[in-house]
Amino acid sequence: MIVAISIGAVTVPLGDVWGIVWHHVSGQGASGDLATDQIVWNFRTPRVVLAALVGAGLAVSGAVLQTVVSNPLADPVVLGFSYGATLGAVLVITLGGGVALAGLGVSAAAFLGAVAAGALVFALGQRRGRMAPTRLVLAGVAVGYVFLSATSYVQLQATPTELRTVMFWMLGSVAGAQWDQLPTVAVVVLAGTAVLTLFGRRLNVLLAGDESATALGVDVNRLRAVLLVLSALLTGTVIAVAGSIGFVGLMIPHLVRLALGADHRRLLPLTALLGALYLVLVDLLSRTLDRPNELPLGILTALLGAPFFLWLLRRNKGLD
Repeated sequence: MIVAISIGAVTVPLGDVWGIVWHHVSGQGASGDLATDQIVWNFRTPRVVLAALVGAGLAVSGAVLQTVVSNPLADPVVLGFSYGATLGAVLVITLGGGVALAGLGVSAAAFLGAVAAGALVFALGQRRGRMAPTRLVLAGVAVGYVFLSATSYVQLQATPTELRTVMFWMLGSVAGAQWDQLPTVAVVVLAGTAVLTLFGRRLNVLLAGDESATALGVDVNRLRAVLLVLSALLTGTVIAVAGSIGFVGLMIPHLVRLALGADHRRLLPLTALLGALYLVLVDLLSRTLDRPNELPLGILTALLGAPFFLWLLRRNKGLD
């Protein structure tokens, strides 16, 4: 993260970056000249911290959803959460001109959209009071396409300026991150990861199948409902501030499983750390590959994630 803060249009030596960050965190040491302090503390540090939080949140949510629906290809995009958030944000950008619409800003509308999508998936994924993993995935795909269609229709009503804003938001970015955005995201991601880690044993039991989990005294339907709600809240919070970013929740949990196994008590914290590192690096690439232009995060995560997705399809014989 310190390296990512130091690199940009103006390169700041690592020692200066550490000194400035330490000065603001601890109140000790010198902050350097005013211009460098502004670049490091007000522009780059909140951006890098937000990238880390978003990467951690998406990765943890993906890991939980893959277990809940018993599908290695599940993530917040597949289950429609991302599309719900996108529709909420696009409605505010186009109908509200980017400002509050009916009292909601872009971030609040995106959060509510993700939660609404999660509620629909939860409702449609049940039959006779029971949730089936396959029904949840199919419900997520169907809900996602409905929200995507609605988003496309709303885009047709947008002006060219609004459309550019919509497209950049849909592809994800942490540019313009501000300190006042971080407390809420940090609390939700850290608390959400901690709570989901406490469910680690029961998530491990779910891996054995519903019958085995029920025989061990786990209320499978109630557990899935709680985990879906927590995942929707986690996803909605991070997408609300960074836009729709794909493949993070798909790739990172698998990489951790391949290296360290499927015990969720270790898997979730390490997935959060690797997800944070991954998105910090992707954000660094997004602002350095095509200087002075900046690439949306979704472009790079798709370029990196699509080959991994295809490799996973070929490797996972269970999908046959």
